Amino acid sequence: MEPLRPGDPPRLGGFRILGRLGEGGQGMVYLGETGAGKPVAVKVMHRADDERARARFAREAAMAQRVAGSCTATVLAAEADGDRPFIVCEYIAGPSLRELVRRQGPRHSGELDRLALGTAAALAAVHQAGIVHRDFKPSNVLIGPDGPRVIDFGIARALEASTSATSQVIGTPSYMAPEQFFGERAGPPADMFAWATTMAYAANGSPAFGDDTIPAVMQRILNEDPELGRLSGRLRALATACLAKDPALRPDAGRVMRDLSSAGAGSRRAFAPG
Repeated sequence: MEPLRPGDPPRLGGFRILGRLGEGGQGMVYLGETGAGKPVAVKVMHRADDERARARFAREAAMAQRVAGSCTATVLAAEADGDRPFIVCEYIAGPSLRELVRRQGPRHSGELDRLALGTAAALAAVHQAGIVHRDFKPSNVLIGPDGPRVIDFGIARALEASTSATSQVIGTPSYMAPEQFFGERAGPPADMFAWATTMAYAANGSPAFGDDTIPAVMQRILNEDPELGRLSGRLRALATACLAKDPALRPDAGRVMRDLSSAGAGSRRAFAPG
């Protein structure tokens, strides 16, 4: 956490602001606390005078509030109409998956299995709420003391929104599905593609199609097989299925979650004493 600077708000919506946690494309994220002293994360929009940005910010708040489950950061409050639009979420005391892998190296064995199951469960909850995340990646997975949490619905889209194509490509190239590069509608299968390449990053320290230049990454995603490295067993098979070029061939989050759960139960039975 960094100290507050001149111009930073001391309070927002009844929450005391303690310091800066980081800055993103849409706004600044602060560490705050409730009246009872419980820590919270407060995201404050950069430009309140930009009506289009305000509408996107309001949409993010609405999307995040629709998702229920223990694998996402719970939204506690939101205000999109004031001079400083903000969203307050529970504070997750832990690094992002990206930070964790950079500091400590790839994840292995049971830790990787728990990560895969927890994030698949989060995406199942997101899709059940009628939302597509559209920017699932290691920096949007926080590793809390009780397991992984998926955050940042800044470019999420409701499933019932218009299905018309757009020429605007939105997302992080290394974690985007082939259909997103053509401006096609990104549905839940695009999130599953991103989930699989995120699991490859967790296991190997690099995404399934690399992270160098955008043209090179696009070429691999569109035309080449993924590099899954240390991924093995059932998780490797599921990641391979989720990285199908055709979105219709990818399993949904619920199926991935069930398969991982049953595989884990089978392993526990196989190694149970007696």
